[in-house]
Amino acid sequence: MIRIVTRARLAQLEDDARTPNEQARQTNGAANEAFGQHVRELYAVTDRAERAEAATTEVGVLLARAVEELSAAQQELLLKGIEIRRLREDLSRGPREGETLTVLLHYGEPHTIYATREDAYADTITHGVPAGAWVPADERPVSEVAWRCEAFIYDAASNGFRRAFVPAPRLVGEAA
Repeated sequence: MIRIVTRARLAQLEDDARTPNEQARQTNGAANEAFGQHVRELYAVTDRAERAEAATTEVGVLLARAVEELSAAQQELLLKGIEIRRLREDLSRGPREGETLTVLLHYGEPHTIYATREDAYADTITHGVPAGAWVPADERPVSEVAWRCEAFIYDAASNGFRRAFVPAPRLVGEAA
């Protein structure tokens, strides 16, 4: 079959082809614009996700540190509770026969009372009393010595403490 195409028919066919081409171009442009919008949204969502992940990591580190500090505080609280219980037991039982106390004397005046001589030395050194300032109990009057520790022993008969080392009595004028 032979078909003769006239100019008018050719113009009609070209015109009919232009409309779908134009629609295809418009659809392609809209698709490209939609794709660009989706890519921008994807970048924005990815950025938000990365920032959220970084914030989550930072919060996790802070939480881990807080948990460590809480654990340390709980351990310290437990130890202090044990020490408080022990001190309450010591306080409730009262003094026992032969138990000693150490009194820190400053020029003969009581300054502080300690459970042991070692406690007295350790505490007073932290307050600036040099280690060499301690003088053993001797015959000198206590008012002449800057720092001296005196031990006292609990005496149940007198319901109190007495000196552990009583100085030897001195002869007054060789008459005794």
